[in-house]
Amino acid sequence: MLRDITLGQYYQTDSVIHRLDPRVKLVTTICFIVSLFVVDNFIGYLIAGVFLAVVIKLSKVPLKYMLRGMKSIVFLLLIAVVFNLFLTPGEAVVTFWKIKITMEGIRQAVFMAIRLVFLIIGSSVMTLTTTPNNLTDGMEKLLGPLKIFKVPVHEIAMMMSIALRFIPILLEETDKIMKAQIARGADFESGNLIKKAKSLVPLLVPLFISAFRRANDLAMAMEARCYRGGEHRTKMKPLIYKKRDGLAYGVVVCYLTLCIVVGRGFI
Repeated sequence: MLRDITLGQYYQTDSVIHRLDPRVKLVTTICFIVSLFVVDNFIGYLIAGVFLAVVIKLSKVPLKYMLRGMKSIVFLLLIAVVFNLFLTPGEAVVTFWKIKITMEGIRQAVFMAIRLVFLIIGSSVMTLTTTPNNLTDGMEKLLGPLKIFKVPVHEIAMMMSIALRFIPILLEETDKIMKAQIARGADFESGNLIKKAKSLVPLLVPLFISAFRRANDLAMAMEARCYRGGEHRTKMKPLIYKKRDGLAYGVVVCYLTLCIVVGRGFI
């Protein structure tokens, strides 16, 4: 289950998406997420689905690998669908005792499910095709104008990059601890909710200790290398826009415009 989480992991291959500037991928991901909340009909979500399918095809990342990450949000997805299905007022389609399912509720539940699935897969595409170093550089460049207001842009980008990088590391550590505890007779599956929560204590304590130890080791390593933040630092591989990046921006603008015009029912 833990190995199925793909967010924060990098998939090594050579593709058009991998070669794009990280700033383009960050902006594209933000625009794609915005488009999911802008569209309000099935045609809009169909356009988003086609766009996402094309990006996945160009990334050369196996679709099965991306869908693995969906297993971790099945519970969240079910909660969102059920809440929208039963708590949305409107024209009743099915009525059972005090439970009422409306046409508007079905519509909202379907849209919410599509939105969450596309959001997770779209975000995964960015992390799967961008190394943590490039992601940090891209964030720093995009947030650069905020330096005028004394915002520590480099430090923020570094923290976000480290957080993403630590996701697969902590998942691997959790998997090792779980296997060690199971070998000693621990049971994480049986029992009611309270019993399951109590059984997680032997897992969480060593996990927190390991996380703090790794954070301390990282801080000491950065200090030993005389790391002093983003001021006056140079880049070994500075980010430079290329022709394909400009083309990608153009495609994103066309996609977002199409979503706003068609997805909101303006035509």
